[in-house]
Amino acid sequence: MLRINLDMDVLRTLVTAQELGSFNRAADHIGRSQSAVSQQIRKIEEQVGEPLFHKQGRRLVLTDAGEVVLAYARRILDLNDEAVAAIRGRAIDGQVRFGLPADFAETWLPMALGRFKRAHPAVRIEAVVDRNRRLLERLDNGELDLVLAIGNGTRSDAHVLAPLPLAWIGPAVSKPVWVRGEPIPLAMYEPPCFFRQRALAALDKAALPWRIAFTSPSLHGLWAAVEAGLGITLRTAVGLPASLNVLTADLPAVAEPALPVCLHDGGRALDPTLTSLRSVIVETMAGKLRS
Repeated sequence: MLRINLDMDVLRTLVTAQELGSFNRAADHIGRSQSAVSQQIRKIEEQVGEPLFHKQGRRLVLTDAGEVVLAYARRILDLNDEAVAAIRGRAIDGQVRFGLPADFAETWLPMALGRFKRAHPAVRIEAVVDRNRRLLERLDNGELDLVLAIGNGTRSDAHVLAPLPLAWIGPAVSKPVWVRGEPIPLAMYEPPCFFRQRALAALDKAALPWRIAFTSPSLHGLWAAVEAGLGITLRTAVGLPASLNVLTADLPAVAEPALPVCLHDGGRALDPTLTSLRSVIVETMAGKLRS
């Protein structure tokens, strides 16, 4: 049986086009013409013997075969990049102390840290999950080297990665949490909290009565209270448990509907180890928050 070797550059173009939403943007991103990108896609279609895209109105969307190839392309590229990083990163050692909020701690960011660890086996990673304010305090005190935080985009060391949309969140069950006309029960973090401030401001502006039904210092406690029907909350839908759902009816829009996700270094120079970790975090966040 003749074995076909898929072209790594073509696979990377396919993934880039899907992440950026168009061949035009992909062409600009990788520094090639649109015709060259189209030729690459035709090449891989010839290799697999199936069309990967079809027209839907004026847009090109993936076919079933395209979805399969895209999934494998991501896995192949991850292994390729991990292998290259592992060879280049063998000389990197030391320790990195990284802080992140609970919103990202249970989703895809630990996978990125695992990838970094496999690429740099001699590096010792200390990851700390805490509230944004506390993480930045520890960064400023020299207890952490890098911090991923929500909000705080006005800090001088803030490297803004993406806007993070806010959403009202309630239990996934269809039973309403409150009766219309009664104060809306809220499950919130303890103050100070960006989400709490914006939620209360939006409800007050809409002249909707509310009451704090549950206060928690942790995201685990917050999600548990919302799932139990004790109240609703305003948060990001990143990493939202399956038992919860985004609410749209009878709730006001938030004046600032998004908060920036920022990477902070405390204004200190980064050594090669931290520079490498920073690149992994930026790449991961950019790809996931764009999709």
